[in-house]
Amino acid sequence: MNEISTKDLEARLDAGEQPNMIDVREHEEVAAGMIPGAVHIPLMELPERLGELDADKEYIIICRSGNRSSMACNFLGGNGYNVTNMTGGMLEWEGETIA
Repeated sequence: MNEISTKDLEARLDAGEQPNMIDVREHEEVAAGMIPGAVHIPLMELPERLGELDADKEYIIICRSGNRSSMACNFLGGNGYNVTNMTGGMLEWEGETIA
C-alpha cells in the first residue's frame, strides 16, 4: 500500500499541488475540520459512491488516525483505483483545516 505522511502531504499542498483527497471520516468528525480541497465520502458510503471516482486518477485517503483510510485503500485498490494512505490521519495533521 502506498503511504504519505501528514508532513509530506502538507508540503505538497504548500508547493501548490492539488492532489485528489478523500476524507473517509464520519460527518460529525469532518464538522470539526478537514483539509481544504478534500472530498468527504464516509467509509461506509464508498461502495455505493465508486462511480464518483476516476480510476485514472490518484487519490490520497484521509481519516482520523490512518486505520479507516487503510481499509478504504484496500477496498479501493482492490477495485482498481490508485490510492495512497495518509498515515497518522487528522490526529497528526498540523496544516490548515476548514470546517
